Amino acid sequence: MWRTNLAIALTVLGTLAVYTAVANVIPQVESDVPTELSLSADVTVEELVAAGEEVYMGTGGCVACHGLGTRAPDLLGVAGRVCETRRPGLGCKEYLYESLTDPGAYVVEGFQPIMPDMRRNLSEQQVWATVAYLQSQGGEVTVTADDFGSSTGASELGAETGSPAAGSLPPIAGDPADPKALLRSAGCVACHVLDGEGGPVGPPFDGIGAQRDADYLRRSILYPNADTAQGYETFAGTMPVTFGEQFTAAQLEAIVSFLAGR
Repeated sequence: MWRTNLAIALTVLGTLAVYTAVANVIPQVESDVPTELSLSADVTVEELVAAGEEVYMGTGGCVACHGLGTRAPDLLGVAGRVCETRRPGLGCKEYLYESLTDPGAYVVEGFQPIMPDMRRNLSEQQVWATVAYLQSQGGEVTVTADDFGSSTGASELGAETGSPAAGSLPPIAGDPADPKALLRSAGCVACHVLDGEGGPVGPPFDGIGAQRDADYLRRSILYPNADTAQGYETFAGTMPVTFGEQFTAAQLEAIVSFLAGR
């Protein structure tokens, strides 16, 4: 009997050793804690562009659509050059700012109006930093601290007073009785397919109720970074973490019930 028990123990220990060794061999992806930007009223063009690049490539999740070549126009290397002629009567930075905050005002031909108002997820200062970065892509950067109000000394780029975390994000308008309209108002179809239309960045809403229950869907909306759906690891961290603040309880539950029934 003791030989049998010893054999079992050795088998268990051997198995654990093998899995531990394999886990240590697999390359680990380091997850950095997002740092707040701290650019003051004396910010330079270089600092603005660097801050905007960080937003564009990371916090803002812009590359999830811009860069695929199908969901939204490619901007790298050309945004600062084409912005002057895109909208008659608007200068480059004014057009780029409008594109980030009122994207439905002008939609580039050949693309769908799926982009949300980026002020839902970014502070005003982060928006202007992104404008500066886009201007640097083939054009001259004209954004200054005056554009986002730092000259008053009231706030710094990304500081708490201007941060979405400070409760400055606007609520998402929409009737809980129309969850489809809520999803579109929140910009969800930019990344998720609904009724056959939408982006490939996140799991499609069509048929999601057969795979995920209401509790999982609710957690995914409130804590999107807690779990990444299999097959979408490339886009981990793209979904905004602010919906818990922006949706009312009634809106949230209406969306959860709607998706659970898909």
